[in-house]
Formats: sequence, structure tokens, C-alpha cells
Amino acid sequence: MLLSSLKHHNYRLWAGADLVSVTGTWMQVLGVNWLILEATGSATSLGLSLVLQALPTLAFGLWGGALADRLPARPVVVASQVAQGLLAVVLAVVAMTGVTSVLPVYGVALAGGLVTALGGPALGRFGAEVVPPADLPNAMALGSVINSAGRILGMSLAGVLLPLTGTGGLFVINAVSFLAVIGALAAMRAGEMYLLAKAPAGAGGIRDGLRHVLRTPWLLVVLALSLILGSLGRNYQVTMASMAAGPLGAGAVGYGLLSTVFAVGTVLGGIFAASRPRLTMRLLLVTAFLASVAQALSGLVPGLWPFAALLLPIAAGAVVIDTTIGARVQLGSPDELRGRVISVLGLVSAAAGALGGPLLGWLSDAMGPRLALQIGGVSTTAATLLAALALARVTGVRILRARTA
Repeated sequence: MLLSSLKHHNYRLWAGADLVSVTGTWMQVLGVNWLILEATGSATSLGLSLVLQALPTLAFGLWGGALADRLPARPVVVASQVAQGLLAVVLAVVAMTGVTSVLPVYGVALAGGLVTALGGPALGRFGAEVVPPADLPNAMALGSVINSAGRILGMSLAGVLLPLTGTGGLFVINAVSFLAVIGALAAMRAGEMYLLAKAPAGAGGIRDGLRHVLRTPWLLVVLALSLILGSLGRNYQVTMASMAAGPLGAGAVGYGLLSTVFAVGTVLGGIFAASRPRLTMRLLLVTAFLASVAQALSGLVPGLWPFAALLLPIAAGAVVIDTTIGARVQLGSPDELRGRVISVLGLVSAAAGALGGPLLGWLSDAMGPRLALQIGGVSTTAATLLAALALARVTGVRILRARTA
């Protein structure tokens, strides 16, 4: 069960390319974060970069979903990979020419967000086409493991290479990594794809997708919970950097350590999710509750190592939550609406980053990162309990006990 998706040739190619690409992406994430913090010394400025990445999805994400349901997924995915690679090249030029302003970095963040908004839903649809529907939850869970492994590799390699190559070298490596995805797409077997039904020519586009979401009460509750968990419980790029630079006094080395520990936790969470025969609503709610309580406690513990120890289950819980939400949302939606529903989920994720990034950054600057973590943890705990009550009401108590959602 744990590795069932790997029996498919196309998924093996997809998984290998994903590992290379994600490793490069996280090398770039660390480079961008450190570049902004060095230039500004402000967690709020770091949060602003997250807002700029999220804004295009808020504005154009639904259009990306409508396009994904009508266009062949593979060409759209190739175009988005090429665009992201070119943006990484631009970042490398900015870093290597010694530009001290963060405005070009913000510009790349905005452009990258636009590429993600228009290409992300197609990427989600394509990922669902390389395996049969029965293996989709396992593929998504293994994808989380791959993303986490790539995060560990990326953060670790970036920590080693940053003093040697500077941030520019990290951006060059990320640009090259996108070639692995393009090569994997070219090598896939067309006869072994599990193509999803496309939207008919006369479909209502964005309107039909929104109508489906608004008429599905359980989906609305899950999306609302995802928004709150993502905004106040998932922006650890901000709070980890603030804790390392502030109360923990750990600096860049401590930040790298916390990032690595967090990545290890996400691997454990992905393995756990992949080993589950089903990803249920009960699993989602229990995990969200435990992760939220752990986040509130993380704002109280003293020292670098106790904080790192609490990050491990928090990170594992984050992956289980995200994987379960993604699987339930996709499998609970009609094929011809899959791209639009994915885009709505992406819209929620972007809104969470746009709201939570600057909010946690401001709380960290104004009240300290410890209090920011406590406020976020208490808020997400309350939201999880309310979501459990709402799901029980709209679907019946059975949803909290059933083995399938």
C-alpha cells in the first residue's frame, strides 16, 4: 500500500522529476528568505513576499482552473515549468549583480505567483492523470514525502552552498532543476495516462465551479478550515525565522536547523499518510487539533532544541492535513470540474498566505514570535472544534466515525 503508486511507469518519472525540482525550489526559498532578511532585517518584509506570491492566485486562480478543465494538461505544465525556470534565472542575475533593493525580488515573487495561478490547476489535474483514481490518495501522500525529502535536500544543500556560492548560485541550480520535469513529461507513455473528462465547450466556466462549491456544504467547511489552518498555523517560514533571530538567539545556523527538522517532520507525516488505507475526515480533524495544540505550546518552550522537538509533530501534522484535504476535495469532485475545484483550493491557500504571512510577521515584530505562535495555535484549535461541529451538522455524526469521507 505504501508504494502502490510507484508501479506505474509515468508516476515513477513524475516522482523522480518532482524530487529534483522540489530540491531546487527549496534551495531558492532559503535563498530568497535570507536575501530579504539581510536586506531589511524585518519579518514583516518577509511576510510581504508571501503576499505578493499569493495575490495573482487570488486574482486569476479561478481562470487557471477553468483553463485546466478545457485545455490538455501537459502543454500547460511544460509552459509553466519554462516560465518558472526563467524567473529563477532573473533572480540569479539580481543576486549576482549586487542589487541591494528588494523590489526586483518582490517583482519575481509576483510574477511567480502569476505562473502558479494559471498553471497550478493544470499541474494538479496532470498529477491525477498519471495514476488511476484508486491510487490517487497514495500518489498524493507519496508526493508529500517527495516534497519533504526535496525540502530536506534543498535546505541542507543550500545551507552548505550559501557561504560558497551566495544566493545567486542557489537560484541557478533551481533554474536548471526545471529541465528534469520537462524531460520526464517528454518520456511519459501516452497510452498509460488516465485522462480526466474535460469540461464541455458550452460549460459555464468559473461560474459552474463556484456553483458546485457553494452547493456542497461539507466542501465549504473543509475550505474554511483550510483557510484558518493555513493562515495562522502554516506560515512557519515567518515564525521560524523570527524565533531563530529573536528569542532563541540561534541566527542563520539555527534557522537552517529548524528548517531541516521541519522538513524531517513532513517526511514522517507523508509516510504516515501514504500508509493509511483511507484518508478520512476524522483523521483530518484529529490531526488538526493535535497540531494546533502543539503550535500553542511551541510558543512557551525555552531553548532551540525543545522548540525543534515540537516542530517535528507540527510538521508531520501539516502534511497529513494538507494531503487529506487535497484527496477529499479532488475525489469528491466531478472530473470535468476538477481543475476549477483545485483552483478554489489554491485560492484558499493563497488567501491563507496573503493573510497569515503579514499578520504573523506583524505579531512577531510587535508582540514577539512566542506570542504570535500562541495566538495562532489557540485560534486554529478553536477553528478545528467548530469545523467538527459544522461537519457533524451538515453531513451527520457518521462523518466523524466513518472510514471513508
